[in-house]
Amino acid sequence: MRFEDFNGLRPKIKANLQGLNFRRPTDIQFKAIPPILKGEDVLAIAQTGTGKTAAFAIPILQMLSDAKSKKNAEGIRCLVMEPTRELAIQIREAFETLGKGLGLSIYSLTGGVDQDPQIAKLQAGVDILITTPGRMFDLVSQRHLSLRSIEILVLDEADHMLDLGFIKDIRDLIRFLPKKRQTLFFSATIDEEIKKLAYSLVSNAIRIQISPKDPVSKNVQHAVAHIAMDDKRFFLERVVLENPDSKMLVFVRTKVRAERVHKAMERVGIASITMHGGKEQSDRLSVMDQFRKGEVKMLIATDVSARGIDIPNVDEVINYDLPDQAENYVHRVGRTGRGMQKGRAIAFASPEEKPMLEEIETLYWQKSCGIGDWKKRIYRNQGNLQRHYR
Repeated sequence: MRFEDFNGLRPKIKANLQGLNFRRPTDIQFKAIPPILKGEDVLAIAQTGTGKTAAFAIPILQMLSDAKSKKNAEGIRCLVMEPTRELAIQIREAFETLGKGLGLSIYSLTGGVDQDPQIAKLQAGVDILITTPGRMFDLVSQRHLSLRSIEILVLDEADHMLDLGFIKDIRDLIRFLPKKRQTLFFSATIDEEIKKLAYSLVSNAIRIQISPKDPVSKNVQHAVAHIAMDDKRFFLERVVLENPDSKMLVFVRTKVRAERVHKAMERVGIASITMHGGKEQSDRLSVMDQFRKGEVKMLIATDVSARGIDIPNVDEVINYDLPDQAENYVHRVGRTGRGMQKGRAIAFASPEEKPMLEEIETLYWQKSCGIGDWKKRIYRNQGNLQRHYR
C-alpha cells in the first residue's frame, strides 16, 4: 500500500509526504494511522527508527486540520510529551515538515531558555505543543499554560521518560487534562511498569507491537575490539585516521568521559564536538546543527543526550564505552544504517566490560541468529580490525 492510496488524507499531506520521498508506510505507520484517524486510543511498542513519529504525526495533522474541527477549536489541541529537549525540537520539525501548508500552529516548549518569549507564543495561540515535562509543569504551575482544551495526548519515548525519572510527572499530568481525549502511547520497550503507566492513561486502547526478529538493523556491520581501557583513545585515533571521511558518533558513559575523549582527540589534531546534559541549550542546538551539516565529523555523546535523535548519514557508531544497560546497545547502533544506508558499529570492550559484552550478546543475538554465529561475526570483524590497526 502507498501513502497516496490512504483514503481521506488531505492532498497537502500527501504532497508533503511525496516531497520527503515517503512512498509506502512502514509497519508501525500502516498499523497505527487507521485507528488513530478513527479516534481510538493506541498503545504502540516500536523500536526507534521504525518511523513512529510519522505514525502519529500524520493522523494528528489530518484530524486537526479538518475545517469543522478548526472552527470550534480554542487553546492547545494536541500535547506531545518528549523526554529531552533535542527530541522535542526534532519532533516539532517533523510536524512542521509534514504539516506544511495546513495552517496549524506548531511549537516546542523546552527548558534551558528564557520563558517569557515562550509565554508570549502560547498566548498568541498554539494548536500542537511538543514539550518536555519540566518546563511544561513550570508554566502550568504559574498558570501561563492551560491543558484543559487538549484533544489528543501523545506520550512518546515512554520507556526513556521512565529512565529519566519522569513517572511521577506523567501521573500528575492526568489531573490537568480533560477526561475526554484521545491518548497515544509510544514506547520502544514494554515491561510491567510501562504497562501499568500506559493503562492508567489509555482507554480500551488498540495495542500495536512491532517486534522485528532481529532488533538491530541488518544494514549495520558489527565489530568488537578488545582493548585496555587506557588504550581506547589511541584506537579511536587510528579508526579516525583510517576513515577520514566517515561521520562518527562516539558514545561514552558520562559527560566527564565525553570531555576527556574530546581533549584527547584535540591533542592529536582531530576535530570533535561533545553532547551531554552539562551543556546549555543553545550549545546543544549548535552542536547538533554542526554535526548534522557535517561541519564536524565526530560527535562524542552520552546516551541520555543522543537517544532517539535522528542524525542523517552517520557512517559509524563507536561504542567507546559499552552502555550501562544492554538495551541501550540497540538505541546506539540504530543511529547508523538507517533506511537503505549501510553503517558500521564498533564496540571497544575492555576486560572490565566483559560481563556487559556478554549480556549484549545474549540479549540481542542469541534469539535472532544464534550466539555462536554472532561470536563468529564479532571475532571475524575484530580480527580484521586488529590486522588493520595493529
